[in-house]
Amino acid sequence: MSVGSATEAGDSLQPAGQEAGHGWGVEPPPLGLRAYFTCLKGIVWREILRYLHQRERFLSALVRPLVWLFIFAAGFRQTLGVSIIPPYQTYVLYEVFITPGLIGMIQLFNAMQSSLSMVYDRETGAMRTLLVSPFPRSYLLLSKLVAGVSVSLLQVYTFLLVAYFWEIEPPLYGYLTVLPALILSGLMLGSMALFMSSIIRQLENFAGVMNFVIFPMFFASSALYPLWRIKESSVLLYQICLINPFTHAVELIRFALYGQVDWTSLAVVLVFTAAFLGGAIYAYNPSKGLIARRGGPGGS
Repeated sequence: MSVGSATEAGDSLQPAGQEAGHGWGVEPPPLGLRAYFTCLKGIVWREILRYLHQRERFLSALVRPLVWLFIFAAGFRQTLGVSIIPPYQTYVLYEVFITPGLIGMIQLFNAMQSSLSMVYDRETGAMRTLLVSPFPRSYLLLSKLVAGVSVSLLQVYTFLLVAYFWEIEPPLYGYLTVLPALILSGLMLGSMALFMSSIIRQLENFAGVMNFVIFPMFFASSALYPLWRIKESSVLLYQICLINPFTHAVELIRFALYGQVDWTSLAVVLVFTAAFLGGAIYAYNPSKGLIARRGGPGGS
């Protein structure tokens, strides 16, 4: 074979779309804004479809807070009356007071469910397929977080619709002004759960960790009792409630339902969101984080 024919044969083996003079190490073109939006839409829509197809998850997300609202609150209405405290302009029923706490409960349990799905995907290897895509790992985790928040918004507004017929009626504008607070609190709780999913090694250990995190966070907060009542009974418990990020998520939602902003709670929620999200991104780093110490995102 002549040199010319060999050269022609080598050119014929060149991959389609690759110009002459470029090797296999050429970098792919940068992803555009449309590609990022398509990736986000796909992840969010996948989570929403999964949620809608899991009817048991939909019912459990509503039954839990409704039991507290219809049974627990009705039994303690007379003994746990709430005085005039911000953001309320008058005395309110106990059911009205605990509604923001029950909304926070919905978001907290939904965040843990999203964390559970992350652990499951890691064990089955589905996460490996997601993380090897050309998109930045931090963007993929953020998209997963936004998907979880989107599902929690569906749950919260369904709960508010049911509570409306139970004569728990915040101002009409409150259904709109509470939306930013729901997004921020959902991002904080979802970031915390995302970080937890990087720590939990096996699916069987998840239930114990959930109980260890969810119930202390929920009960040691202002979800069920005003902070001033907690302070009267135990100063130590009051201090614990103040440093509990879930307390500030609940207060942010409580004030937003009445068109107000609790600036302290807003600052705390933003700080904890940044801390948890930064920790989750670092933990899912294949070369530095906790996932790398276990052999990769596939759980192998």
